[in-house]
Amino acid sequence: MSAPTTASSALYGRPTLAKRLEQAVLWGLRLCTYFVLICAATIFVDIGWKGGSVLFQTSAPFVNLKFLTDSPETLNVLKVDGQATKMGDREFRAYKATHEAELKGVRVDSYVYSAGGIFPNIVGTVLLVGGSILIALVLGVLSAIYLSEYATDGKFIRFLRLSIVNLAGVPSIVFGLFGFGLFVIALDFGVSLLAGWLTLAFMVLPIIITASEESLKAVPKGYREGSLALGATKFQTIMTNVLPYALPGILTSSVLSIARVAGETAPIMFTAAYVMRDELPWQVQKWTDFIFQGVMALPYHIYVVASKIPQNEYTRDVQYGTAFVFLFTVAAIAMTAVILRQRLRKKYKW
Repeated sequence: MSAPTTASSALYGRPTLAKRLEQAVLWGLRLCTYFVLICAATIFVDIGWKGGSVLFQTSAPFVNLKFLTDSPETLNVLKVDGQATKMGDREFRAYKATHEAELKGVRVDSYVYSAGGIFPNIVGTVLLVGGSILIALVLGVLSAIYLSEYATDGKFIRFLRLSIVNLAGVPSIVFGLFGFGLFVIALDFGVSLLAGWLTLAFMVLPIIITASEESLKAVPKGYREGSLALGATKFQTIMTNVLPYALPGILTSSVLSIARVAGETAPIMFTAAYVMRDELPWQVQKWTDFIFQGVMALPYHIYVVASKIPQNEYTRDVQYGTAFVFLFTVAAIAMTAVILRQRLRKKYKW
């Protein structure tokens, strides 16, 4: 009986100092992770609860369609005998034209961006994200193919890779000023979708290039060698035996890029966004002018409503409602990329 007891004591005896330190580190990491999750959950629950109350209603049609389909307006509050009547700017102008005599002596308080909806902002955000990601993916994947498959390892290529990695850490305001100076002023694109697309695309290019290059390198060399042995050219090998198997990893980088592009305010503030613009990009005389139209955008609208206008009881609903729709829009775009990535993973297994 003494031998098993000795072995048990040796294996399961008092923990050493190293094991205690390891347990302490483990609990520290666990608490940090839980703390981050709790903070994120608190933010999402707060936005979901307050923003959801703006978007959803208890009576039919149960969704505040006006908030989703109208343009932002100034809210006019008419106070008569202690009772307040709220009207949007368009409704108030029509009412004033027919009831001008009744409005004499009536107190009217105006609150900008506190009525109407955010439809132009939703459209502008989707256009900015979609166009910039498309440009960034094309340029980024082509650059990654060159660096991974064609470039020979040398001082210049190593310097190029280091420069790409460093660009990923450049603040977004710098990209915004770069886009303003180059695309808006020098190339005379003006405040437009095209200037915003190119600025945002350049901002996320380092992420896409780096992730795409790693995804291409992860494809086994045997796929390349087998294709080349059968007589395919290098370009045919890349297009048929390398790129399809690297697409899931490339789409992973696109999901990260979507999240960054959609949430940026500084770049679009200088290059693509207007504070107020009722006209949508396609509502122009010439369809060729589509890409040279500026847009409204959800992150810029939140920034303006939260920090550039006087705060009151009416702006709170607009802030939380816009933030709720913004998170849902970004999640929907990112989820599309995730679903596409999962399907490609099932199709191309190795």
